[in-house]
Amino acid sequence: MTDLLYMGDSYLREFDAVVTAVAGPGQLIFDRTAFYAGGGGQPCDTGSLSDGQRSWAVTSVAKKDGQIVHQLDGDDAPAPGTHVQGTVDWERRYKLMRTHTALHVLCGTVFREYGAQVTGGNMGTDKARMDFELEDLNPERVAHIEELANQAISAGLPVTWRSLPREEAFQIPDLIRTKINLLPESISEIRVVEIEGLDLQADGGTHVRNTSEVGGIKVVGTRSKGRINKRLEIELTVGNEG
Repeated sequence: MTDLLYMGDSYLREFDAVVTAVAGPGQLIFDRTAFYAGGGGQPCDTGSLSDGQRSWAVTSVAKKDGQIVHQLDGDDAPAPGTHVQGTVDWERRYKLMRTHTALHVLCGTVFREYGAQVTGGNMGTDKARMDFELEDLNPERVAHIEELANQAISAGLPVTWRSLPREEAFQIPDLIRTKINLLPESISEIRVVEIEGLDLQADGGTHVRNTSEVGGIKVVGTRSKGRINKRLEIELTVGNEG
């Protein structure tokens, strides 16, 4: 199995690896990678790959048959056994880290205020959406949520992550914030992401180390997805180069 370097260090931009297999035309599997393969609403990373003589663009990364497959731009991929260096598109990655952490701030805020679970969500580099099990999302409530979320962001709350045995992780109250538990029974280690004093939940994506890095959020839209299913659409409001 590929060693997922981003699970321990979201800020890792470059890494050395060895090609272990070719999964298809221009599709490589490494022994280790810092490229996030996508999941949980977070898009995959992109970037570049070099063997010291040639370079390729990494156009997408995905999970396939239990492996992390890196799609290169071109079919002349390096052979198994080749030592390579991968470089993550940091501007894209860091925006996704900030946006993902912003969603956790939003989730923690709504859960703390209203006890509402998440029914869906998705994100891009600057905008994201999250659906909640809420009956009412009037303008006053939206403004209140936005204000509290930005207060948490500006408070500079530490963001940490760790892996726990499944049995230990599921002893944490409200660990699963989604309406449906999407964690397969086969996963024995659960990665837990915590925003100090605000949010604690199972998550496998990349995050910033402090809420202040998010900058700020603005609710740019709402939508009713049903009687007890409401959507909040947000975007980042303050730039941060990381």
